[in-house]
Amino acid sequence: MLRAAGVGVGDEVVVPAFGNVEVAEAVTLAGALPVFADIDPLTYCLDPAAVETAVTSRTAAVIVVHRFGRQADIGRLHALGQRHELLVLEQGESEVPYDETAQRRERAAFLDTKLKGVRTPDGGDGHTYQQYVVRVPGNGRPDRDAFARALRAKGVDCRVPVKTPVHRLPEFRRCVSLPQTELAADETLALPVDASLTKREMQRVAAACNALGGLLQPAF
Repeated sequence: MLRAAGVGVGDEVVVPAFGNVEVAEAVTLAGALPVFADIDPLTYCLDPAAVETAVTSRTAAVIVVHRFGRQADIGRLHALGQRHELLVLEQGESEVPYDETAQRRERAAFLDTKLKGVRTPDGGDGHTYQQYVVRVPGNGRPDRDAFARALRAKGVDCRVPVKTPVHRLPEFRRCVSLPQTELAADETLALPVDASLTKREMQRVAAACNALGGLLQPAF
């Protein structure tokens, strides 16, 4: 799509660093330069204000990635694109059947009310909870990783959604300030809310998290 729009050598494309490397790779394959902008800490999608700051005279496009079942502020981002005459492309997530989304929301609502040792996600409008991403308080990555190991030892299937931001990977390393991106990479953990999970299994997830959460010193 970038090539079809005439984006190529000498152009810059604003992308998120929190997420998949494939987006930055696509920009490089088109011959353009990926420029990383920070995320909104609630949605984990590009922050329109940060995108505005990243725009230069060479910027040709913005690639917006919707994350974890939350939508980016696409209205503001399209308005920004119109002001600066930029191409705004969206990368969505795979569609989930309505029934499964309803069940995920039900399990997410249960965790929202039960979890005490972690910061639960901001639901927002239309959240489909493709991933239920919490923040583990304390000393950033060391505490989050220890928390994840302990949960797995208790049989809870959790995972770190973004292990290394793209701007920290060797092939895309940039000296750029992305505080929300780095904080999210250090603190976030995805807990299971699959439609197949039973009420007893969800209770076990909540109990395991709450038992561990009391061991951490809140950072908020």
